[in-house]
Amino acid sequence: MARVGGSGPIGLRLALAFIVVALLAVALLAGLTAAFAANDVSNLATQQRQELTQAMSAVAGAAWETPGGWSTADLERVIDAGTDLGADVQVTDDAGRIVAASPGFSRPTPPAQMRAVMVEGRRVGSVAVRFTGVGLPAADSVLRAALLRAIASAAGLAALLALLAGLLAARRITRPVSRLIEVTQAMGHGDRAARVGEIHAPDELRDLAATFDRMADNLARQDQLRRDVVADVAHELRTPVAVLQAGHEALLDGVVEPSTAQLSSLRDEVLRLARLVDDLHTLAAAEAAALQLTMHPSDLAGIADAAAESLAGRFEAAGITLERRLAPVSVLADAQRMHQVVTNLLSNALKFTPAGGHVTLETGPAGEMARLRVADTGPGIPDDELPRIFDRFWRGRQAAAVAGSGIGLAVVAELVRAHGGSVTASSVQGRGTQLVVTLPRADR
Repeated sequence: MARVGGSGPIGLRLALAFIVVALLAVALLAGLTAAFAANDVSNLATQQRQELTQAMSAVAGAAWETPGGWSTADLERVIDAGTDLGADVQVTDDAGRIVAASPGFSRPTPPAQMRAVMVEGRRVGSVAVRFTGVGLPAADSVLRAALLRAIASAAGLAALLALLAGLLAARRITRPVSRLIEVTQAMGHGDRAARVGEIHAPDELRDLAATFDRMADNLARQDQLRRDVVADVAHELRTPVAVLQAGHEALLDGVVEPSTAQLSSLRDEVLRLARLVDDLHTLAAAEAAALQLTMHPSDLAGIADAAAESLAGRFEAAGITLERRLAPVSVLADAQRMHQVVTNLLSNALKFTPAGGHVTLETGPAGEMARLRVADTGPGIPDDELPRIFDRFWRGRQAAAVAGSGIGLAVVAELVRAHGGSVTASSVQGRGTQLVVTLPRADR
């Protein structure tokens, strides 16, 4: 498990990986640099030895040009020049006889540099120079050593910088991961308010943190909805249960005599409980619809027409005109669930529209979406109540005299959301209410 606030094992592994890669790159670069530098220094030293040998050959040729040739030539300058430069020199005539030589030239190593002594285009002898490793010829070794020390220092500095960069990069990557682990553990221990929040990290980790927070928000919202449902159910059950309890206790205690009116009142409360249980079952089915929908391309006009036809008798009995304006539009939907949506909307309009009123059912395309509209000429909804009409078990002041539990529009909202659509309501008091459902079109 990663340590909160630290790099943890994953951070250590990332840092080590960065360091190993950096060290391999530095080692390769240092090796290639050292090899090329050593080769250049060696070539420079070889060129230097050749030039020194050529210079001594020229000095020896100048000495030979004195009258008498090698027998009278002063070669001390050649020998002394070689000694000053850290080299042993031997001068021979054209027959190979030694004319002059440094005392240490007799040593067999290292091999000598040979150069002919030329005077006016004629070879008169040769000069052999053996560099002993001291003086100017040894500068190549010193230069090579200095270059290697510089390369080693640069490699060490690069390794140190790679170590720091690796640790910083690993910490930058693992810090948000550690934060995610910390928040996940907090949620696992019951802290539902724990969130990752804004983090400074690569885009992928920021997206992960934002997705986690959205998931946590959805879980919190669902948890709150469950609490609300329990509270609403308890509130709705309290009244009929209290009435039933009081009525039965009055009968058992003999406070009231059993009568048809008394028994009918108790029966009404039992029926109210039954309707409430049915409504709860319907609401639970609607909330689970997203997991149970069987989606097929369907004609929204056909679904709406079938739902209107099933309620035509009730509209006629209530003296309410149901006008259908149904333009074909294809939607990807569960026809049975969408039939339930239309039925609930029409039933709601039927309950709140007085006799002689008018209800309009309309379907058709609306740009990239399909639209279903139900409008009535009822009393309308007050502005302060309009935002709450899709809440579970909520009943406004206008619904006090109308039977129902207040979940019809909540079911509509759940089913429409499960279809990837939305539902909105607008109302003008005294002039009616309209509800509009928008759904994605199947042909788009």
